[in-house]
Amino acid sequence: MNKRKNDYSKGSLAGNILRLSGPMTLALFINLLYSVVDRMYIGHMADDGRLALTGIGLAFPIIAVITAFQSLCSMGGSPLFSIARGENDDERAELIMGNAFFLLIVFGTAVSILGLALKEPLLRLAGASEATFQYANDYISIYLVGTIFVMISLGMNPFINAQGFAGTGMLTVLLGAVANIVLDPVFIFALKMGVKGAALATVISQFISCLWVIRFLTGPKALLRIKIRNLRPRAKIIKKIISLGLTGFTMAITNSAVSFLYNASLSGLGGDIYVGVMTVINSLREIVHMPLSGLMSGSQPVLGYNYGAKQYSRVRKAIKFQTVICMSYTLLITLVIMAVPKIFIVIFNKDPELISVGVRTIRYYFCAFFMMALQMTGQNTFVSLGKAKQAVFFSLFRKAIILIPLILLMPSITGMGAEGIFLAEPVSDIIGGTACFTTMMLTVWRRLKGLEREEGFVSAQ
Repeated sequence: MNKRKNDYSKGSLAGNILRLSGPMTLALFINLLYSVVDRMYIGHMADDGRLALTGIGLAFPIIAVITAFQSLCSMGGSPLFSIARGENDDERAELIMGNAFFLLIVFGTAVSILGLALKEPLLRLAGASEATFQYANDYISIYLVGTIFVMISLGMNPFINAQGFAGTGMLTVLLGAVANIVLDPVFIFALKMGVKGAALATVISQFISCLWVIRFLTGPKALLRIKIRNLRPRAKIIKKIISLGLTGFTMAITNSAVSFLYNASLSGLGGDIYVGVMTVINSLREIVHMPLSGLMSGSQPVLGYNYGAKQYSRVRKAIKFQTVICMSYTLLITLVIMAVPKIFIVIFNKDPELISVGVRTIRYYFCAFFMMALQMTGQNTFVSLGKAKQAVFFSLFRKAIILIPLILLMPSITGMGAEGIFLAEPVSDIIGGTACFTTMMLTVWRRLKGLEREEGFVSAQ
């Protein structure tokens, strides 16, 4: 049987992580093209490109809610799935995967219905003006129709990666991204559909990815498969998925709340131009976060598998490896953005006013980005080892407890008005990253060292 294929308790830890994270990073980059290509095309539309770009930015908070429910299922299910594999309990692993799939269908349907019913007040709350509302409404209306395809394709792909098929996981997003890149100019420009065309291209592309994921996970090549009998909800399994998935859910839902607050505050203090800048910043943040997310995705199955297999020394080495790589990368990115912010803005729009405001505010926003390495490493360790409570707390701590109040207070504290809002991010990065990583070292790391010593003592007897 192939069930014990891709045993992460053997071989080079760095090699295992990089073999998974390489294709996953490429997959995330390709997946990022869905949204970034949309914004690039929309931002360069003749006459109303800047307003259309701002309108799409106003849809971010609603899209973040969709991401939240997808993360609830995938970030809750896939680490449990990996731990079960490490324990040689394939039957339980398949049950976890089946229940995660069930939850994605339920949440996808519910979010689509509620989103369509509440989209107008939500967009107004996010700061949509009379000039930008129609663009935001056109985009999100079509996007919400395809919610279930988005959630299944993104939510079940981690279960492909967790089985060691990172190349297949990459193909999931490659198929959709290529379709999106081809369809975008056709719908936006050739058929003159504008933002509606961008949304329609995205939905069709995610539908293609969704079909690919389901086909693989029910086919003969998968080590563990989606089976109809495992779609029946099991209360204990669902409770554990939701408990652990609350980390990703909390991160995404607080991202939504932060986006709402950023857009509303910027719209009130600075107008549409600052909301447009925030759209560019969100796009840039997605781009620079993508390699980090790929590394975390590659680390999770390795950490979870070795933890389940009681290989505690390998878990500690994996934590150390991901920390060094994360810190090196974030330091490099911080230096690049501080040095040449303009090149990132003109990718999306060449409006002189947008560039002028954007150069200053991007530097404010990203000046402490390197501290995100500590946040993400600590957070990923908690999630990978099934430490749900700690992971949820630090997700809430950085965003809800620190960042949201700072968005409201920084304009007055700094005396900089709308531009002071952008300084809230680096302050939260420093405080949140330090607190999360320090706690992980004092709890998980120390506990792993103790378990490692106990294991060595028993082996010596």
